[in-house]
Amino acid sequence: MSQSIDYYFSLPSPWAYIGHKPFMDLVKTYDLKVNYKPVFLGELFAETGGLPLGKRHPVRQRYRFLELQRWREKRGLDFHLKPKNWPFDGRLADGVVLAALEAGLDPNPFLHLAFPAAWENEENVGDAAVLVRLADQAGLPGKQLVERSPSAEITAQYEQNQKDAQASDVFGSPAYVLNGEVFWGQDRIELLGDALKSKRAAFKQP
Repeated sequence: MSQSIDYYFSLPSPWAYIGHKPFMDLVKTYDLKVNYKPVFLGELFAETGGLPLGKRHPVRQRYRFLELQRWREKRGLDFHLKPKNWPFDGRLADGVVLAALEAGLDPNPFLHLAFPAAWENEENVGDAAVLVRLADQAGLPGKQLVERSPSAEITAQYEQNQKDAQASDVFGSPAYVLNGEVFWGQDRIELLGDALKSKRAAFKQP
């Protein structure tokens, strides 16, 4: 039986974009069952003591750009540090993922296109027409999923993911929760890989 892992993220997150491919490589290597859980980062930050980017001290904002460049090089990516259509409202895009799950569809082909669309191609991934096109290109019913995204049922699931994140001690994007153990940030993927390889018991709070 495949091992299950909870994947918390949001489409506007550069770190979720940077970590998506190496995470999916682990998913394939260890035959993981992914529970995709997009979340609204603004609310998650507020509830867990974090600050949105614009409200962080300038020192932290400047350091973020250094880290983006380091990880861009480390992961072999080519993306813009300040893409022209970022930040964008991630609610519609995150909802497309949830709508795909609701329909029994795999959202990964959409994510595989949507993340680089925002960060490499500087597209507005908050725009409905862009999302329809990306979902269609991923082999998904784009118009149907985008129209479903704002629905009450998808909104309720989005809010439930938020509650699940806080209950699991998740406070940012991306976060991977394996057997109750949180791995926060794409820079923890190697540690997640170590845990999967060793099959060790999950570390717990003392």
